[in-house]
Amino acid sequence: MAENTVAVLIADVVKSGLRSELRSLLGRGLAAASREHIKRKWIRLPYAVTAGDEFQTISVSPASIPEVILDLRIRLQPLQLRMGIGFGPGPARIQPPVNRLGGAAFVFAREALEGIKRKGEYKFKVLTSFRSKNAVFDSTANLIYGLHDTLLLRITDKQWETIKTFRARRRLDAAARTLDVDASTVWRTLRRGHFWQLEQTSADMRLLIQASHL
Repeated sequence: MAENTVAVLIADVVKSGLRSELRSLLGRGLAAASREHIKRKWIRLPYAVTAGDEFQTISVSPASIPEVILDLRIRLQPLQLRMGIGFGPGPARIQPPVNRLGGAAFVFAREALEGIKRKGEYKFKVLTSFRSKNAVFDSTANLIYGLHDTLLLRITDKQWETIKTFRARRRLDAAARTLDVDASTVWRTLRRGHFWQLEQTSADMRLLIQASHL
């Protein structure tokens, strides 16, 4: 991976017009995500809402993007997000607001997001798309996340609640106490909600990004 390669994420909310309090919900969620993701050194700049239901950021390292994707999907429930991720040379100077920056990574991220929206681009429903100058990487990453999103779209509200609680606690017994159920119920719900597949996808995708020439 080239030293100056960055990852840009541009996302929007599916069926945003049906949510009357979208701006408030999105604003609170992204403010909390910005604090946590900057603290973890996943992103360089706070998330910026750019067009009603759309927001974007730029990563510290391209390899951190899979964790960013997973955490945003969990943290911003019940909002369903489309995400376009672009990899390319970073701007010469990176400073807020992120929506005023430009470069190849931003162009690729925009193309990836618009590709999700276009009918006929994919033969199955997807929520995540990647673009870079490396066609083999793009094909592999989009296949992985196409399968990932198929599982993601099957997760129920109850399963999301359990996933969010477990991610915050990282212990079955602690999550069980919070949810007022037993630990075996938490385990079964995580398994049925495909949580372990989601985490494994994030971990393996990180390795793929690190090994790719982007």
